[in-house]
Amino acid sequence: MSVVKTVTVKAGQQHAFKVFTAGFATWWPSSHHIGKADMAEAILEQREGGRWYERGVDGSECDWGSVLVYDPPNRVVVSWHLNGEWAYDPDPARASEVEVRFIAEGPDVTRVELEHRHFERHGDNWEAVATGVNGDGGWAGILRGYAEVAGA
Repeated sequence: MSVVKTVTVKAGQQHAFKVFTAGFATWWPSSHHIGKADMAEAILEQREGGRWYERGVDGSECDWGSVLVYDPPNRVVVSWHLNGEWAYDPDPARASEVEVRFIAEGPDVTRVELEHRHFERHGDNWEAVATGVNGDGGWAGILRGYAEVAGA
């Protein structure tokens, strides 16, 4: 099973990619975190093998996954290590993946396609993860917020 969401961004492909990756903290909702402390920022390191994580207001860090593919300005793929209880699971065999593709539709318009896949890797509670990211509080709402920031 996969969850696929698409959003159109009123920005060029390179800008859309840069805001998604380097500007991750500017659009990721602060309410979406798993650390014990309130989230100060969300970070997506701009390289394959980099981390995808949050930093709390107390300086603590909480991993979400790693960067599997970093191909500017075309796509980025990250592993998703959050299980059905929204807790970090470090086992890469139980991680799903999120691929984000940036497709230029014109000089100032980019279609952003997000596919969250391999939910079955999460084991018995894979449906909780899929249901959570497929709802309006999941990728659909998050991408709308991203599109507003990227197109501003």
